[in-house]
Amino acid sequence: MLSLFFILDEVDSKETGVDLRQYSKQVEAELQRIEQASIKDYIKESQNIALLHNQITACDSILERMEGMLSGFQSDLSSISSEIQTLQQQSVSMNVRLKNRQAVRSHLSQLVDELVVPGAMISTILESPVTEQEFLEQLHELNNKINFAKELSFRETLACSDIQDIVDRLKLKAVSKIREFILQKIYSFRKPMTNYQIPQNTLLKYRFFYQFLLANERTVAKEIRDEYVDTMSKIYYSYFKSYSGRLLKVQYEEVADKDDLMGVEDTAKKDILLKCFFSKPSLKSRNTIFTLGQRGAILSPTELEGPILVPHTAQRGDSRYPYETLFRSQHYALLDNGCREYLFLSDFFMVAGNSALDLFNSIMGKTLSMFLKSMSTYVSDCYDSIAIFLCIHIIFRFRAITTKRNIPALDKYWEAVLELLWPRFELILEMNIHSIRNTDPQKLGVLDTRPHYITRRYAEFSSAIVSINQTFPNERTNALLGQLQIEVENFVLKMAAEFPSRRDQLIFLINNYDMMLSVLMERAADDSKEVEGFQQLLLARTQEFIEEILSPPFGGMIAFVKEAEALMEKGQLDRLKNEEARITQLVRGFSSTWKQSVESMSQDVMRSFTNFKNGTSIIQGALTQLIQYYHGFHKVLNQPTFRSLAVRSELINLHHLMVEVKKHKPNF
Repeated sequence: MLSLFFILDEVDSKETGVDLRQYSKQVEAELQRIEQASIKDYIKESQNIALLHNQITACDSILERMEGMLSGFQSDLSSISSEIQTLQQQSVSMNVRLKNRQAVRSHLSQLVDELVVPGAMISTILESPVTEQEFLEQLHELNNKINFAKELSFRETLACSDIQDIVDRLKLKAVSKIREFILQKIYSFRKPMTNYQIPQNTLLKYRFFYQFLLANERTVAKEIRDEYVDTMSKIYYSYFKSYSGRLLKVQYEEVADKDDLMGVEDTAKKDILLKCFFSKPSLKSRNTIFTLGQRGAILSPTELEGPILVPHTAQRGDSRYPYETLFRSQHYALLDNGCREYLFLSDFFMVAGNSALDLFNSIMGKTLSMFLKSMSTYVSDCYDSIAIFLCIHIIFRFRAITTKRNIPALDKYWEAVLELLWPRFELILEMNIHSIRNTDPQKLGVLDTRPHYITRRYAEFSSAIVSINQTFPNERTNALLGQLQIEVENFVLKMAAEFPSRRDQLIFLINNYDMMLSVLMERAADDSKEVEGFQQLLLARTQEFIEEILSPPFGGMIAFVKEAEALMEKGQLDRLKNEEARITQLVRGFSSTWKQSVESMSQDVMRSFTNFKNGTSIIQGALTQLIQYYHGFHKVLNQPTFRSLAVRSELINLHHLMVEVKKHKPNF
């Protein structure tokens, strides 16, 4: 091959004119040579080639046998695959048949179980007492069979007719026994002195009895329900009517009437004279009209939810109570019984929402109407506003208790009571306002600078209402108290105008303002409108009184200081340059008389004011004001206009004066 390429290369390298035939011969000769060489090579390797041929032939034979075997295997696998598919189909078919049979067996088993009425059930329903646990268990089973029989009858299953008669007979027997048991328990409520809560608790243990009747014999269920409603309605009405009547027998013997108003003349002395002349026996208990005292304790959690009053025990102990205590006891008994009854009705009779409320009202409605009627009669003739207001707040708290317990049964009753009490309270308050507005000071007896009994009544009453109203604020109450305060302030001013001197007028005003403020601060908050109002009035009148008592002994000096200070502000102090004689008299007069004047003033103040603490405060204020005026006197005389006055040397040293004045401050 290399020789051939070499020849071709040579051919390619030849130039024009070379003889192609010559080259052709050379090529052919070269090919023959190569062919001969190849033949020799083949001959040389002939044995190897023959051996390779034999090996290839043997391999072909082996491969042919393997092909036959594989073809057999393929045929066998094809038949196995078809058999597996057939087995799978048969397995699926058998599984479906098994499930169908199991489902049918389950239904048939349940059907057979439900259709079969065991002998134990029959004997238990017929013979066992309803209070036995076994009876209750068999009653549940019977109820299930009754429901199942109803279901089968809707499907028109023929098998249910086989047991229908037995089930019906058992149902009638169970209904009869349950009816007799429940009615017997209800009738036991009617026995005198019976604690009906015990049979109620027994019924709750067998609440399924009523559920069974309601599902299977509604006429009997309605009979039992109606019998219960009628029985409990009469029991509650009888109990609360008797209890309310006996409670009124332990009320205070003397109660407020239409003449017990703030602005009405105090008739205590007249009452004493009448008792002396007519020998009227003294009343053992009398409720206070305007003073809260210990009555507010009725709103404390301890007393609010304390045990109810037992009237015959109170009568034996000769105890008497205000109306709000009786009201609390009566309504706490109502709350306690009402909540328990509502829960029983909801549980035993399986009612809720409006149905429960309707059932509750059918039982308690007559009792609640009796309460409202008797309360309306009493309230229409009641003039004890504190008692009415306490009753209102008792209802507020009882309503909160029922709300917390999630018992809506008495909500409408609470609202009805409040609709009775609020207008009456507001009417009494307005009557007191009018009584003070129409008061004639000239008809109230001898004038006295001490606190007036009308203002004391107001202070006690207002502090009582404000302290009670703090827990459940009411704007209408606050507005009426504001009107009452205005009328009392006007009354105090009218009374003060009856005094001939301004000094006595101020003493009267300060005594009354101080008394009212003291009483209010005992109960009302310090930031209440009433307290703030009287504090401002007391401060203003006290300052005016201090000026009034300083005027007689030190009026000349005070007038000079005020006049000089006014001229100093205008820069016209020289206008007093020729007042040397006046100044000399003022300096010497003060130095010679101030101790006696201060002593006399202190004694006079302490005699004039009923409250020692207030009198002490006024004396301290007066002495402080005196020092301020005398300091101003020093300041004026230190001006260039008066520095040449010889009398300046006779001025008392201000520090010395303060030390001496401090000795005259009383300590109480």
